[in-house]
Amino acid sequence: MRLPEEESAEGANGLKQKIWEIVFEAETPAGKFFDVALLWLIAVSVVVVMLESVETIQASHRSLFFALEWVFTILFTAEYLVRLWLVRRKLRYALSFYGVVDLLSCLPTYLTLLFPGAGVQSLLVIRILRLLRMFRVLKMVSHVHGANLLGRSIYASRAKITVFLMAMAIFAAIVGTLAYILEKGQGGGIDSIPAGIYWAVVTMTTLGYGDITPVTTMGKFLTVFTSLSGFAVIAVPTGIFVSEVANAIEKEEEYTVACPGCGSSGHLPDARFCRKCGEKLEG
Repeated sequence: MRLPEEESAEGANGLKQKIWEIVFEAETPAGKFFDVALLWLIAVSVVVVMLESVETIQASHRSLFFALEWVFTILFTAEYLVRLWLVRRKLRYALSFYGVVDLLSCLPTYLTLLFPGAGVQSLLVIRILRLLRMFRVLKMVSHVHGANLLGRSIYASRAKITVFLMAMAIFAAIVGTLAYILEKGQGGGIDSIPAGIYWAVVTMTTLGYGDITPVTTMGKFLTVFTSLSGFAVIAVPTGIFVSEVANAIEKEEEYTVACPGCGSSGHLPDARFCRKCGEKLEG
């Protein structure tokens, strides 16, 4: 015969499991409904923040915007606290990407109480990052897999890209210094080495703002050389990245089961433990 305390604990665990499936899993009808409703709420709140930045609209609907913002903030705060309550590794979730975004989506409204008129309200547009959940909600696993694949490729190529960027910085410094030597006192705007480096970067990236323009013959030749070099180096980081993407494509498809410890999703179909915190996966 089970004690009342044991039955109460089992009932509480069962309720927590049901809430977990609704909040973290998009596989059940209730979970999908919750996430889709949440996405609409996020989208509407972002639109409200954008409309509030228009002075004419804000002046005529100030009270409505104020009330709506507090409704959104209270709902998102409750959702964030529920997510923290559900996961086993609360700090891990709080420091994860979605955990930080969820927290930042609520903080600006509370900060307006401490710093009125500081303009922190506009930071609420960060809520748009929460719409990234729609890939999981709509079961767009191929999109989730693609996003994770790109992320892994960028991370894998970080060393090569860092070396490339350092080489480009050195190249820009050398070209900028040469431009300063050739154009100093000529009225083209390159009157210092930092100005020359700025011109070199703008020219090398083919932006060509036109605010600084070499006027000497040698300066123009240097401009042509720098522009052509910019076209040539575009292929370097592209080749590095494409190579890493090709290597990452060999990974298997991911699916949407969330980790009960930290709430992370995007694990391999045969994964038994979370790829981030090591918690054993359920389901």
